[in-house]
Amino acid sequence: MNAPFTPMQEIEIHARAYREALDILTERATVLNDELEAAKRKSMKGLRNAAAAVTKTGDDLRALIDSRRDLFAKPKSVVFSGVRCGLKKGRGSIEWGDDEQVVKRIRKYLPDQFDVLVKTTEKPQKDALGNLSADDLKRIGVTVEGSGDVVFAQDTTSEVDKLVKALIKGATAAAEDEAES
Repeated sequence: MNAPFTPMQEIEIHARAYREALDILTERATVLNDELEAAKRKSMKGLRNAAAAVTKTGDDLRALIDSRRDLFAKPKSVVFSGVRCGLKKGRGSIEWGDDEQVVKRIRKYLPDQFDVLVKTTEKPQKDALGNLSADDLKRIGVTVEGSGDVVFAQDTTSEVDKLVKALIKGATAAAEDEAES
């Protein structure tokens, strides 16, 4: 009769199973990524050519319309082959050079509208707050979460591809959704 596993041996067995599952997922994700890259390389020239054709024919169409604006007095636009073309009212845009100068002029000439026209942001900076002592953080009302020991299991053999991480996250979310329903 075999002796039961010690708790540490049981953890080791589960870690080995986790490692094997990670390796399978990494291998499958790598194969998928390689296939996607090959498909991209195969299609890229055709995609670039198609994009260039769209740009050229669109430029040609706009130039032709611009040269014959008289045809678009009324109606201002028409649809041919699913393409609406013609003239439309421009949206216009506002621009300025120096933010500081515009803010000064708003403060001087439009003080009653300052709060509406100028965005003022006051927000604590998380990175800077992280450099403060626990006493200082407590004094200003900031609490530190999760600073004790936390359970973890992570891959140490290599930097797992982003796709693998996304797949794990997606699978975890899907499992949580199923558990909730």
